[in-house]
Amino acid sequence: MYRVILTGGIASGKSAASAIFEGLGIDVVDADRVSRELVQPGQDALGAIARRFGDDILQQDGSLDRRRLRTQVFADPAKRRALEDILHPRIHQRMQELATAATSPYVILVVPLLLESRQQYEYERVLLIDAPEEVQTARLMARDGSSPQQVGQMLAAQSTSEQRRAVADDVIVNDGGLQQLRGAVEQMHQRYLALAKGQTQPG
Repeated sequence: MYRVILTGGIASGKSAASAIFEGLGIDVVDADRVSRELVQPGQDALGAIARRFGDDILQQDGSLDRRRLRTQVFADPAKRRALEDILHPRIHQRMQELATAATSPYVILVVPLLLESRQQYEYERVLLIDAPEEVQTARLMARDGSSPQQVGQMLAAQSTSEQRRAVADDVIVNDGGLQQLRGAVEQMHQRYLALAKGQTQPG
């Protein structure tokens, strides 16, 4: 199975891009979806998180209080690494299982924290969805109601655009509207279809 990792910073447009790939008939394995699956009540990952961070990060129904946990980990690098140590190996294992089961011509693996996860993913290409920091900031404040300070902490906790570009084979700059993004993704789709068939295209 030909594997393409889709990565990018927070609020860069990864979800919108992966949804377009799905609309084109491509199987998408998303680390965020897998993460949500792994922290459902009764899952061992949720128990490990509660033991490390305390039961106050659980809501009354036993589910994870994501906002409270996010506030803790973005304010404390040690806590962020502790959470990553719990989740990343489990996410990696589950994503490998799902990618192996994919049936489309190629598979997209959405790995937002590709550089931070320290997991060895199998892949043929890396597609970076990039956006200027001021665009990310505006999207985060509008989407989550985050304060400028919270946005700054989130951006500082992730790799820089330059670091991501250093490992990317393909880059889409998502600083326009959805139609612009759709056109760029459709072009990449044609490229990946060809590459998955063993063909070579320039660039």
